[in-house]
Amino acid sequence: MTTETDVLVLGGAGVDTVVHVPELPIPYADSYMIRPGIVTRAGQSGDFVALGVSALGLRAHHIDLVGADPEGDLVRALHRDRGIPLTDVPSAAGTKRAVNLVGPDGRRLSLYDDTRSQESDRLPEDTLRALAATSRHAHVVITHPCSYALPVLRAAGLTVSTDLHNWDGANPYHEPFALAADLVFLSTTALADPERTMRDIAARGRARIVVATAGAEGAHLLVDGELTQVPAVAPPEPVVDSNGAGDAFAAAFLLGWLDGLDPLRCARYGAIAGAHACTVPSTRADAISRDQLLARVAESDADEQAAKVSG
Repeated sequence: MTTETDVLVLGGAGVDTVVHVPELPIPYADSYMIRPGIVTRAGQSGDFVALGVSALGLRAHHIDLVGADPEGDLVRALHRDRGIPLTDVPSAAGTKRAVNLVGPDGRRLSLYDDTRSQESDRLPEDTLRALAATSRHAHVVITHPCSYALPVLRAAGLTVSTDLHNWDGANPYHEPFALAADLVFLSTTALADPERTMRDIAARGRARIVVATAGAEGAHLLVDGELTQVPAVAPPEPVVDSNGAGDAFAAAFLLGWLDGLDPLRCARYGAIAGAHACTVPSTRADAISRDQLLARVAESDADEQAAKVSG
């Protein structure tokens, strides 16, 4: 069967309402005057990964539960406008939504509407099998219905990646995703001992590669038991928002990984894309292009070579 999709993205379609606040945590007050305003736009984790890999020249397909509501219209419009195929499974609870409070330094606090999901939510297995049959790889967002999709993807023979985000290394909700994926991303934000958690994921699960991103401190890369520190990359412009940086990192890493590059090279791709994402205002859903990424990779290589020569 013909391969039509490079990265099949499961879950994580939704809408964010972005509210800029003077500081985080925000002190209690009766009211605040907000600038640059309050903006609602489509774009949650799955949307950003699909957008990221598509901007990098890979063929993406996104599947998730989406409601027949104004938020769902925004999600469908985002995919239509960016030319990304979307299989939107009807959601009785409505489209996922969140409020993001964004501080002046780009940090954010996300408030997710937990009423927009139901225990019975599932992605149709027949549809998943059909999409998996024409895909090279699946990236799975850690939403409830996607945990039930993992066995279907494994049976189809697809490699799988996931992002555990700010997992603390103990919450059992994340474990099915952590242990079923070949490639695991997570943040160090809530980890007391990142290396221990990374090695535990690799020891108990399928993952050959585990990446823990650490913001301005770079990232930790575990490959076949060997741990390497990945240097951070300076953003090309001022940091305005960290929202979507992890998704951008994952998308760029997947570009290199699917091209068969060395994992450390893939991580450099990810670091550059993540740094770029921090310069994009949270009111927009944009991603680094393939040409931009490769140009910055070449610049980074040249700077590294010059430093070796001068040293």
